[in-house]
Formats: sequence, C-alpha cells, structure tokens
Amino acid sequence: MARKRKNGEGTIRLRKDGRWEGRVVIGYDEKGYPKTKNVTAKTKTECAAKLEKLKEECGPLRSGKVKAEMPFGEWIEFWYQHFCKQRICKNTQLAYEGNIRNHIVPVLGKIPLNKLTQKDLQQFYVGLKPTAEKKGLSDQSIRGCHMVCHAALEKAVEEKLIRSNPTEGCKLPPKKAHEMQVLTREEMQRLIQAKAEGWFEFFLLELSTGMRIGEITALQWDDLNMETGELHIERQAQRLEGKLVVSTPKTKSSIRTVVLPPSVLAVLKAYRETVDSRWIFPSPVHEDEPISTGVCRERMHLILEHAQCKQVRFHDLRHTFSTTALEHGMDIKTLSAVLGHVTASTTLDVYAHVTNTMQRQAAVNIDRGIGSVSACESGLSAEEGAAHPQAEKPPAVPFTPRQGKHRRPGTGCITQISENCWEGRYSPVWPDGKKHSRNVYTKTREECEEQLKELIVQMKAEIAAVKNGSMDAPKRGSKLRMKIKEYMTEHPEVTNKSQIAREVGTDRGTVAKYYEEIRKDIKRG
Repeated sequence: MARKRKNGEGTIRLRKDGRWEGRVVIGYDEKGYPKTKNVTAKTKTECAAKLEKLKEECGPLRSGKVKAEMPFGEWIEFWYQHFCKQRICKNTQLAYEGNIRNHIVPVLGKIPLNKLTQKDLQQFYVGLKPTAEKKGLSDQSIRGCHMVCHAALEKAVEEKLIRSNPTEGCKLPPKKAHEMQVLTREEMQRLIQAKAEGWFEFFLLELSTGMRIGEITALQWDDLNMETGELHIERQAQRLEGKLVVSTPKTKSSIRTVVLPPSVLAVLKAYRETVDSRWIFPSPVHEDEPISTGVCRERMHLILEHAQCKQVRFHDLRHTFSTTALEHGMDIKTLSAVLGHVTASTTLDVYAHVTNTMQRQAAVNIDRGIGSVSACESGLSAEEGAAHPQAEKPPAVPFTPRQGKHRRPGTGCITQISENCWEGRYSPVWPDGKKHSRNVYTKTREECEEQLKELIVQMKAEIAAVKNGSMDAPKRGSKLRMKIKEYMTEHPEVTNKSQIAREVGTDRGTVAKYYEEIRKDIKRG
C-alpha cells in the first residue's frame, strides 16, 4: 500500500505514458479552488527531486484559503510546511511533527485562528501534564509543544492574521537543567580501565577535546593532521528512524578545528596502525560505517562500573573537559571555540560556578602577593584551593583494571588454556559470507595480545586482497567435508547420499549434514 504524503508535500503518480508526474498546490483562487503546477520525469526519484525544486522556486504563497477564520490546525500545518520545515534539521523535524500531529492538532486544531485565546492554550498545557488517570508528558515535552505554538502564532501576527500572540503570558512548567556531574581527577585516572576493554583511545580523545557524542563517532582519518595535531570537526552522526545518518552540524560554530596535545596525538598514531577503515572509530559489525552512538553510551556505563566510578551521562565527559580546561587557565573565549558554542556567553552561563571559583582564587593570589594573606584567612575552602592549577595535586591512587570476559568487537578473544599457555583467536567474516578463524599460542597474556594484534592486521589485509580479486578465499571446513566436496565436484551426476557416503568412507548422516551447503558452493563455482 502506497504511503500517503503529508499536506504541502505535493503528489507523485505514474502516468499512462510511463512517465512520472509530480504536482503541488502553489495557491488558491478567489473562489478557494487550488492552483497547481506539475513536473514530469522518467523515474520516480528524478520526479521527486524536480518536485522539491519546484516547491523551493514557488515558495510559501498567501492565498484566499489562508485567512484569520481558518482552523488553527490548518494554519499550524501551513506554517510548518512553508515557513519552518526547511530551516530545521531532520531530528528536529520529527520532534515538531510529533508535537503537532499527536498533541496540538487533536486538541486545538478545530478552534478558529482568530478565536484562539490564552485560556485555551493554558488549559491545553495543563491537560498535557501527567495525572493519576493518564501518563501525560514531561515538563520538557510540554515546553516543546508551547515553543511550536508560540512560533506558529508569532508568524500569524507577522502576517496580520491576528493582532497579538495568545501564548504570551502562559504559565509553563519550570525549566529544569540537567544536573552537571564532573569526573574527579582520581576517576579520570581510573579510566585506564578503558584500555583493558579496548576503548582507551576513544575516551582519551573525548576527555581531551570535549566533543559531542555525534561528533566524535563521525570522525574520519582525513580530518586529523598527523603532523600538526589539528583535528577538523565537520560532521555528526545520529540515529534517525532506526538508521545511522551522518550529516553536517546545524550551526556554523560547530564546524571547527581543535589542536590535540602531543601525547594524545602519539596515542592516535599508534592506534592508526590497527584500524583498517576511513572512520577513526569504525563499527565492528557494519562495513564502512562509524560506531553507533548507542554502543558508545552502553560501553561507557560498563567501563565506569568496572572502574568503580560514579555513573554519569556521556555529555558529562564534555563538562569534565570544560571544567578541567578552565581550572588550568583556559579563557572562556577559547573554550567556547573549542566546544563549538555559538557565543561565549553560552559557555559562561553553563560554567559560571567554575569561573566564580577562579575569581575567588585570583583574589587570594593578589592578597598573597600584596599583603601576604593566606588562603585560610581569606575564607577559601580546601576544595576551591585545590582547583587552582598550581595547587598541590594528590598522588594517584593505585588501581588495577578489571579484566572482563567480553572484549571489544573486532579485537578477537583470548583464553587461558593452561598455566603457561594462552590462546588468541580471531574469527572475521570473509567476503564469501563465512567466518574463518585463526589462532596464536603464547606463554603469557602480554605476548598473546601482541601476536593477536599482528594476526588481525594480517587477516584484514588478506580480506582486502580477496575483495580485490588478487587472492582466493580460504577453504573452510574439516578434512572429511573437503573430501565429500571433492567427490561431489568430480561426480556431479551422483545425488544419492548413501552412495556418496560409501565412496567417501563415512556415514549417510555426515553427508546429509554438508550436502546442501556443498551443492551451493559448487553452483557458485
């Protein structure tokens, strides 16, 4: 069944002559009848592209149908399609459409635009709150519905359809900011647990740059200059409607260049030798895709648990970087550019508590220089004094990383066979769609880790050679299976499993186990 297109998107149909036709309403005449324009193309995809171009050229047109007496539901749909949708990103589009069609239109949609009052809107917001009888919406979602209504009605005021915006003065649920949690120095040291689980480079880069989760997952090796340490951030990854989508950031300030510390750059140079992908952090499951943001969040919580640290959001790692940078002397303007904020005032509002502490510390330093006043006499707490970059740092607490049972996908597995024997195994999927495993054996775990890394690099190179056609895929299966396949290849006319078993020297059940699989291999050639 064909999907019904939304209002304002136009229609696409297949004509009798085999061509595709796209048609869109561009206005209405004095009697209220629609006026349309159309485009034609050989394929549906080409027709859709032409239709989008036509809608951009025509733009939002006022018509006899757009009037003050029209239902608010029709106006908010008209406003969204013609004035709003093109200016927002896909993720925001989904949120706006959900608010309009699931909450706003069902309640306020039939009220005439010029008769919609502040009382109607206030009752609407109250009705969205959760009660004993219904689940309701969160405070943030209610504020989202208000934002959409406010923008649509503000445009109606600009178009002189109504005199004033009835959303002005409505009482909304209080805006609750997420509680910021910052990792302590000791907790950051304990993140060496990430090294034991194969995520050291990822979290080291995050704590050194404070990137958003979509930005760090979308990084490619071409974005990093190995000579200068400059890292160019120009794309973001996010999951939309179940699919991983890589796009450009929605603000120009998010496209930026940061300079990595030399120690971080050295770690990434060594890490580069183990990665066979254009993505810095590739997906271990899907070929030529970055790692999923959901996987990063899940892994972070596991690592924090194993490292005996408090549980924080991924965005709190960004706060940790920012707080550490301010405490070590980075100015607000520079930090704002590194974080990709639109203005420095945004950075100042978020991290005001840190700058207040820095100001008190500066006052203490002045007193020390002029009047030899001690920190204790000034009333500065011990914690605030420790925040100063020159303050004495506590010694690192010894911590032994936990060796988990599950390793990061794509890094193989290691098993202790006996007291002095370790086995490393790597089982990638080859171009023939099957897994082919290889093993290494050493006396210590450290030697096994090193040899397993070399084995993975070697096998990845062989997989690339198989894809290029310069090498054949390895043969798979036991000697008995290969013997059965050899006989069936030489005698394709023999299809009786019992006869094959007698000739090969095995039982009929073993032949039946491999029969269909071998037949498919022979047909593929």
